[in-house]
Amino acid sequence: MGEENLKRRKGEDKGREDRQSIQSHEPQTMNLQKQANLFLFPFGPCVGLISGICMIVGTIIGSGIFVSPKSVLANVEAVGPCLTIWAACGVLATLGALCFAELGTMITKSGGEYPYLMEAFGPIPAFLFSWTSLLVTKPSSFAIICLSFAEYASAPFYPGCDPPQAVIKCLAAAAIVVITIVNSLSVKLGSYLQNFLTAAKMIIVAVIIVSGIVLLAQGKTDNFKDSFKGSKISVSSISLAFYNGLWAYDGWNQLNYITEELKNPYRNLPLSIIIGIPLVTVCYVLINVSYFTVMTSTELLQSQAVAVTFGDRVLYPASWIVPLFVVFSTLGSANGTCFTAGRLVYVAGREGHVLKILSYISVKHLTPAPAIIFYGIIAIIYIIPGDIDSLINYFSFAVWIFYGLTVLALIVMRFTRKELKRPIKVPIIIPVIVTLVSILLVLAPIISAPELAYLYCTLFILSGLIVYALFVHLKFSWAQKISKPITMHLQMLLEVVPEEEVTE
Repeated sequence: MGEENLKRRKGEDKGREDRQSIQSHEPQTMNLQKQANLFLFPFGPCVGLISGICMIVGTIIGSGIFVSPKSVLANVEAVGPCLTIWAACGVLATLGALCFAELGTMITKSGGEYPYLMEAFGPIPAFLFSWTSLLVTKPSSFAIICLSFAEYASAPFYPGCDPPQAVIKCLAAAAIVVITIVNSLSVKLGSYLQNFLTAAKMIIVAVIIVSGIVLLAQGKTDNFKDSFKGSKISVSSISLAFYNGLWAYDGWNQLNYITEELKNPYRNLPLSIIIGIPLVTVCYVLINVSYFTVMTSTELLQSQAVAVTFGDRVLYPASWIVPLFVVFSTLGSANGTCFTAGRLVYVAGREGHVLKILSYISVKHLTPAPAIIFYGIIAIIYIIPGDIDSLINYFSFAVWIFYGLTVLALIVMRFTRKELKRPIKVPIIIPVIVTLVSILLVLAPIISAPELAYLYCTLFILSGLIVYALFVHLKFSWAQKISKPITMHLQMLLEVVPEEEVTE
């Protein structure tokens, strides 16, 4: 009996120790669960409806509408068709964004077109998209936006002459560094900065629109009489006008790059699109109307900076506010571009299509810091050459190749992935129209003005197949040996960890 009592007491003591051990580990387990939940959506769902609308409006409205709307007018050569094209581009951007809204709520992964192409067509088209976007289209756009900021920011200090190129490039590089640091430190900080800059740019938008309405009320309507007279209407001219107008609307798909960070994406993603893009469309049309109240078609085409010319004629002696707020506008567009494009690098790294370190997350800040820093470095490299405007023009048609492929993916998955839940389901005619228009937009510049540069662009995109075969499919061992120590050192330097490491 004494031996049995001793065993029972030992068992009770052991059970008490186990319970105490479990209780002592409960807080640690809960902390790990919290960490796992944080890293499940690695940057946290912290972007609400207002921030989502600001992200769309702030990214779309950049320097283009203030600096050079004459590209649309130059193709159609009349006020009436010009305003019609601006409105039609807004409608097309809205239709495309609604297609992306269905994709974004069906496949709730960040990275924009990348995860949708991956689900519909497999890794090769997705890799080609990331290959083209990461190395050309997005960093070069980021660079051009910051160069536009630098030109307007430095112009007041060099009255009567052009600012030195060295000053412009240094200012642009500084803007890239600051925006990269802000978005690397905090998602909320980047979001708040976007909200502030969007509010600032909307002030100058409102000033121009209200000034135009006042001028119209005063009878300044001469330039709108016979508005379709002398217009140049052809398939190629309309296509190129659409091409240039849609470039100004570029950014309508930005929220799909941060789907995992949206609060209640099933509600806020479509609402942000339905509110944001029509708002931009109305602003664009009214701003162009305001321009035409004080400038004829010829004067607008001769103006180097349309918004500045408008300010000099209407807002003098307060015309200085135009370049000031254009600076805010370009910074807002650059910040929105950096905020979303860094997520594409992150998602591509998570899939093993770029260096693994690019999919790592900052332990302190819960941001994809390596991806954003990589994106900033590539953008600074694009600033070094003298003029990259032509490069952007030649590669911009590649964007619509992937827009068309992505919307085609929506059509394909209607038949191949019927089991996926679709909280938003657009009529099938909408993705069909967007796909057909994207084909036209890709072919129009090649047919109307064939150049070798388009061939070079196509060859660059296809060269991604070689890179994919060597480094993603075959995974050469020597490449792994080189990348592992680099990844280890960068991981310690940046204090970042892979998402999978924490969620296990």
